[in-house]
This record gives sequence, C-alpha cells and structure tokens, in this order.
Amino acid sequence: MDCDSPCSPHGNASPKALIRSDIWFADGNIVLIADSAAFKVHHGQLERHSEVFRDLFSVPQPVDQNLVDGCPSVELYDRPTDLYHLLIALYDGIYFQKHTAADFVAISAVLRLSTKYFIEHLRERCIARLAIDWPTSLSEWDRREHDGTDREGRYNPREIFPHPILMLQLAYELNLDTFLPSAFYDLSRYGPSKILNGTRGPPPIFFTEGNPEGQLARLSDDHLCAAFLGREAAQLYIHTFLESALRDRPSTNCANVGKLSAVHCVESFYFIHLNVLRSVGGIACGRDADPLYTLLQAAEMLERTDFSDGVKTCGLRMCSVCKTEFVDAVKKARLEVWELIPEWFGLREPRSVEDMN
Repeated sequence: MDCDSPCSPHGNASPKALIRSDIWFADGNIVLIADSAAFKVHHGQLERHSEVFRDLFSVPQPVDQNLVDGCPSVELYDRPTDLYHLLIALYDGIYFQKHTAADFVAISAVLRLSTKYFIEHLRERCIARLAIDWPTSLSEWDRREHDGTDREGRYNPREIFPHPILMLQLAYELNLDTFLPSAFYDLSRYGPSKILNGTRGPPPIFFTEGNPEGQLARLSDDHLCAAFLGREAAQLYIHTFLESALRDRPSTNCANVGKLSAVHCVESFYFIHLNVLRSVGGIACGRDADPLYTLLQAAEMLERTDFSDGVKTCGLRMCSVCKTEFVDAVKKARLEVWELIPEWFGLREPRSVEDMN
C-alpha cells in the first residue's frame, strides 16, 4: 500500500517530499503528515472522536503556511503505518471476520494511537480482541489452545496468534499488564535459542519506515532472563508433580487393594509416569516446557485405547477409583500452574503459605 504521488511541502520548514497515501479524500480539509506520508482527511471526523485532535486543530496556524493540495497540514510524530490503521478504523470501523495472526498489525496500531489520542471506543475494541489471543483465565486458555489446533490434531498457533514477543513488547509499551502472563507462558514453550533470536515484526505499509521485511523484535536482557527463569520453573513443576502425585499411587482407596488385579493400577501409573517423562513437557508435540498441556495429556491417557501390550491395542486397566483420584489431582495441578505463572515470570511476588491458605 505504498503511496501514489508526491505532494507539496508543508509549513515553512525545508522542502520535504511527501508521499500521498491512499487515504486521500478529494473533499478533505486537513492533511495529516507522519514522517513522509500524507493523509488528506476531514478534521470534523477526527474531532468527533478525539478531544486531542479537537485541541490540536484549534491551535492557530501560521498565516504564511504552505498548503498541501489546497489544505492546511498538521505534522504528527507517529508511525505512518499506525496512523494509516487508525484512520481506517475511524472511517470504516475495525472488524475481524476471521481471527488470524495478521490482525495484530491493525490491533497494535489502533491501540497505540487510540490510547495516545483518547479514542476510547477503539481502545476498548482492541483490548477485547487481544483478550481472545492472550487469555486471563485457564478456561479461556484451553479454548485458545483448541483454536490453535487443526482438525488433524496439529498445533499451529502462529497462523492464528501473533508471536508472543510482539505481544510482550506492546504490553510493556502500553502498560497492558493483564496480558503479560499468557504471553510469557506462550513464549516459554519455545526452545531457548528461538526465544533469544526473537522474531520479525510485520512489514511496514510505507517504504520509508525501514526494513520492508519488518524490524527484528527481541526481548530486553531483563525480559529474556524472566522468560528463561519462567521456562525453567515450568519444567520443574512437572517433575515436582510426578513426585507428589504418583509417588503414593495407587492410594489406599484403590478398588483393587489386596487383589491380584492391583498390579493393573500399579502398571498404569508407571506407564503414565514413563510417558510424561518421555514427553519432556510436550517437546514431541512442539510444546516445550508446557505443564498445562502435559498435565492434560496425562489425564487423557486414562481414556485412550491405542496403547499396545505387545499383542493388541488396549487401554490402561486402572480401577475407577484411581482414575477419579488422578483426574482430580490433574485438575488441581493445572489450576495451580495457572496461578503460579505470574510468579514464575517475575510478574508477582511469590505468595506465602498463609496467603495460599
């Protein structure tokens, strides 16, 4: 969406070639300039939604100001791509027919400038959209993970959700603290080298904004440290869970206690333990250091019937009591993981035993 043709220079500054954007209304009465990009719009439309623009346009302009396409101009110190998306949202609204990772370009741009120019309805719309990708509850996180899995069971989140580093940078820039835990947790499931290397941001609309492939986005040293420490804590949790939840299984409530069939429950818990360790937090499925997923998989083993005993496929021969107790333990552990995530990434001070009680 590069621009059409040069415009006349604005103000009394040294002449600067302006690139006309495709937001250029023939009946517009104000030209907004960001860097070298020019947008001819209606000041009434902007004033209607923003007191900041209303005050800005009320400032008297120099009598000898050069006009751009017959209109006065105002220079804004915003990124051209951000201003483009804000103007599109003000004129056409901001809608997301099908949620994709590409939505983040418009969301971040509109959120950044709607915050700056106090356009509350657009800001609220963007916050609500971000909450779908970066949930604040475990149930919504599970819904998110389901959305990121295709019909064949392949987990491919980057088609639907933006890279977590992009979200972390936006959250820190705009003080969106509620989205930090889920973004850090999502990032921590990458391998350390991928976390360190960062990711490419979306390509800019205007060629004057730098690298056409998008700027390299990387975490600061402090945030990298937080990501690695959280990742380590997530991996450690699984080992701790296996020790505490499986150490004394089967319990004394086992329906097979004192029977020869008790060996089935013993073998089943051993099989679960072995397979959880083998998964190393889900690495075989592309989810490294993901205790929420690993715990869910452990519970789902109870209902699977595709295991092999060396002769035929079968399910785990565990009694109903042991199954119920283990499912309850997994549910409790997943809730605990969700509550611990802010602590793991240094977003909240560790709670004392008294606080947890």
